[in-house]
Amino acid sequence: MKNILVLGSTGSIGLSALKVIKAHPDRYRVVALAAGRNVDLLLRQIEQFRPIGVATLERETAGLLRDRLKREGQPEVFHGPEGFKRLATMDEVDTLVSAMSGAAGLIPTYAGIEAGKQIALANKETMVMAGPLVVGRAREKGVSILPIDSEHSAILQSLLGHPREDLKRIIITASGGPFRDTPLERMATVTPEEALRHPTWSMGRKITVDSATLMNKGLEVIEAKWLFDLRIDQISILVHPQSVVHSMVEYNDGSVVAQLGIPDMTTPISYALAFPHHVKTSLPPLKLEEVGSLSFMKPDPGRFPCLNLAFRAAEAGGSMPAVLNAANEVAVELFLDRRLGFLQIPELIERTMDAHAPFTIETIEQVLEGDGWARKTALELSQKFRWKGNT
Repeated sequence: MKNILVLGSTGSIGLSALKVIKAHPDRYRVVALAAGRNVDLLLRQIEQFRPIGVATLERETAGLLRDRLKREGQPEVFHGPEGFKRLATMDEVDTLVSAMSGAAGLIPTYAGIEAGKQIALANKETMVMAGPLVVGRAREKGVSILPIDSEHSAILQSLLGHPREDLKRIIITASGGPFRDTPLERMATVTPEEALRHPTWSMGRKITVDSATLMNKGLEVIEAKWLFDLRIDQISILVHPQSVVHSMVEYNDGSVVAQLGIPDMTTPISYALAFPHHVKTSLPPLKLEEVGSLSFMKPDPGRFPCLNLAFRAAEAGGSMPAVLNAANEVAVELFLDRRLGFLQIPELIERTMDAHAPFTIETIEQVLEGDGWARKTALELSQKFRWKGNT
């Protein structure tokens, strides 16, 4: 029986994780839940899973939750980053599902590693911002970090049973998002509504925009580097619109091992929680005869400049990946607020990176320093942008 904390329980990954947990009450028990501001949904989750601890992002939300939980036997309520850390270090928790969106997931996930919890990782920003620290500390603590991202889950499965010295490269697949065939001049007028219409996956707003810019693949490259101890030149990306091949590993003899499945997050979540077992899910089988053709192509760097920015950040190392991530979060938020054009997202990220002098990362505090600097700088630089949505 695994006793689980779900960080980001009201988000898309958190909801899918709770479905997997609910389907296997003999294997999993929810001990704690952490969410943002969706009190109504969190209350329903508390009623269903009966956790002993919960946390929300803001003090006011936590107060509202306490007012609506005035009964005996209700969970203890915390709030903010310290509240998330409190849940991550609870003695009753042995497994942490890190599904909180963005940089906010770093601190509680790292706290969980420090406390010796096993990590099921969907929050790629944890590895992007602080990969060497996270991997190093997990190794010292004897903690496993099992990926929930479909791409990294596929890589993990394709690596098992093969001598590491035989590996040549990994190939991360990308759907290409909603604009893989859109003329570049048309992309200048893309609206948030259009960017949020992903052709294959149902995800949160931020990651859906990242999929449209392909920044999510750039972040996955950096995450894969640290998860699987790779050089950047060992990582390739291919656009695969059908989203059936979730990623591949190529070996020195030319063999390519791939993991296939229907595009649903239930599979990688289930695998991360049950590792090394593949437990039964409610998903229908993959029927390749109905899928028909599978196609692959190289991503167009002119259409997706965020990819090159991510590779640049990975090569620079130090604080630069944290700066890349923070600038992207600011740019995406501005775009969703109609204060920045779609093609200005990579432009703002690049200008922020150009203004940064990378420094060595040796502590989480230094990671947060780079993150804070990038957010402030990106907001300042955004004021100089001119876009018709500004008026």
